[in-house]
Amino acid sequence: MLALRTQKVARSGGVRRIGFAEGLQGGSLDDLFLASVRRSVAPREIIVCEGDRSDSVFEVVEGVVKLYKLTPDGRRQVTGFVYPGQLFGLSQQGACIYTAEAITPVVVVLYPRAKLDHLAALVPGLAQRMLALATRELITAQEQMLLLGRKTAVEKIASFIVAQAADAVARGGDGSSIYLPMTRADIGDYLGLTTETVSRVFKPLKTRGIVSLRQQKYVVIHDHTSLINLANGNLHGFEY
Repeated sequence: MLALRTQKVARSGGVRRIGFAEGLQGGSLDDLFLASVRRSVAPREIIVCEGDRSDSVFEVVEGVVKLYKLTPDGRRQVTGFVYPGQLFGLSQQGACIYTAEAITPVVVVLYPRAKLDHLAALVPGLAQRMLALATRELITAQEQMLLLGRKTAVEKIASFIVAQAADAVARGGDGSSIYLPMTRADIGDYLGLTTETVSRVFKPLKTRGIVSLRQQKYVVIHDHTSLINLANGNLHGFEY
């Protein structure tokens, strides 16, 4: 794993509380944040590798991270994308179950797992919040299984955009202009499609005015209803 630039997460005048523990009360949380480490990661740098010892939970503060697994023959399956305010590394299996790689310049905070597990029993609301985050990760995995196994290429792309829009709204956005810094290959590896198929599906979506691209990294949704219909399999002669 590449060397990462690190610093303790501390601020003069007190401990900075961010993300998943924001709003929780309890002096014990100060110990957690004082023990946390902030890391800056360049694009395409590996944050953690599949199989590494799982002794930290990671929170994305800035940028976007992709998670993926490799098959024995070297093929890549992207399993998720992590945005600011979201966590990864929640698995309790003792080893990381995926590789995490920065897509953009990224800042992450590492929380010691042992201390986090200990405080979950002491700080009101922390255990529930951790459970909610773990449940979200499980739901995302289940949704991806449906995408990979039962949907056509058009349904997959439409479903992906709809899901990213909903995720953007949950993070405080309006869901109409979605930041998608990942490559077409990343999207294809997430949806089980070739890069060429991803590009072919995007073309008629743009031609029909359902979506447009802005600065190559933003997808602007102009027709939510048509996009949702496509995601649900109502193709009505849609060709690519």
